[in-house]
Amino acid sequence: MRDTRTVSAEQNVELVRRSWDASLAADWPAVLATLHPDAEIRDFDVPDSDIGRGHDGFFVWLGRWNEGWESWHVEDLELQAVGDDRVIALFLMVARGGRSGLELERRDAIAYRIEDRQIVYMAYFNDQAQALEAVRRAA
Repeated sequence: MRDTRTVSAEQNVELVRRSWDASLAADWPAVLATLHPDAEIRDFDVPDSDIGRGHDGFFVWLGRWNEGWESWHVEDLELQAVGDDRVIALFLMVARGGRSGLELERRDAIAYRIEDRQIVYMAYFNDQAQALEAVRRAA
């Protein structure tokens, strides 16, 4: 049954914030509560990456991300509503390569689409301008 109550852009931003907070705390049940069981997960940072689907796809994507880095963290997280059903997360990614040991700092982004109070689409970008353009075109 579809939830037809009106959801504000601010509520969508808050949903994504809860998902981020839960992810960074490794509170996986709370993360999954924000993610639709059939969500689409894309990663434009990894060439030829598969499209993830649902909760299992989210964990496959996260596992691939983690295996590439010895360590990583996010700084300067900013969440913005774009239109009625989209949110973009802009942040500084700070990471150390798992094999190379090289440190990386770059401005990355994740674009989200929200339906019925759940994330139904998320796409990772290693270029904030590219992510903003993609979200604005889709909104």
